[in-house]
Amino acid sequence: MRKVNTYNMDTENMPLHVGIIMDGNGRWAKMRGLPRTAGHIKGADVLKKITRYCYDVGIKTLTLYAFSTENWKRPDEEVSSLFKLFNEHLKNYKSIMGNREALIRFSGDREPLSDEIKRRMKKLEDYSEQFRHTGFTFNFAINYGGRAEILKATKELCEKYKNGEIELSDINEETFEKGLYTAGLPSPDLIIRPSGEERLSNFLIWQSAYSEFVFSDVLWPDYTTEKFAEAVAEFQKRKRRFGGI
Repeated sequence: MRKVNTYNMDTENMPLHVGIIMDGNGRWAKMRGLPRTAGHIKGADVLKKITRYCYDVGIKTLTLYAFSTENWKRPDEEVSSLFKLFNEHLKNYKSIMGNREALIRFSGDREPLSDEIKRRMKKLEDYSEQFRHTGFTFNFAINYGGRAEILKATKELCEKYKNGEIELSDINEETFEKGLYTAGLPSPDLIIRPSGEERLSNFLIWQSAYSEFVFSDVLWPDYTTEKFAEAVAEFQKRKRRFGGI
């Protein structure tokens, strides 16, 4: 572990997988009389800072909710600026992780994305494969929706059953999860949502069945490593029974 301020976290009891719903960029900009684009730019800087901090303190998997299937409803100008910003950060591995070694994954429906973005996503994934066994996975949820993901996995199982590839008895949680965008990743132990909202917003619906939630009033562009550490410390106080006593 790098020399880093862990604040009041118990580094021997860290959540293995943390999901973050990055929210509040637009409100942050509006409060300052700035275009919403300015909030997204600032939010992207925070994304990199928090991602690298997670790596440094020993989190094993981080999933960041960047663009949902519902975000297409936003004004065309804002959607365009979001993907332009996303495209910029996909140009090279170091722009995301610096000199840290991490496996990079993308969760979501890639079909509506531009060919250029899809090529860059694939290039980053392929490049990061060399870091698969280094202990940290950065999973970026782009054009992701939990309901759509569940429907996708369900349809795939139905098709396999229809074609005689599986029996009804073969369908269980394990086979279902293989059809999710997050296949192979552990379920999130902790989900954090800044900005004052207290809902999942279609994020990791299946995977979050036993996740702990921590909400914060801080808007994402103002989110800090200390606020992240506070969320982890709150998680560490809780007893996780998973239906038991």
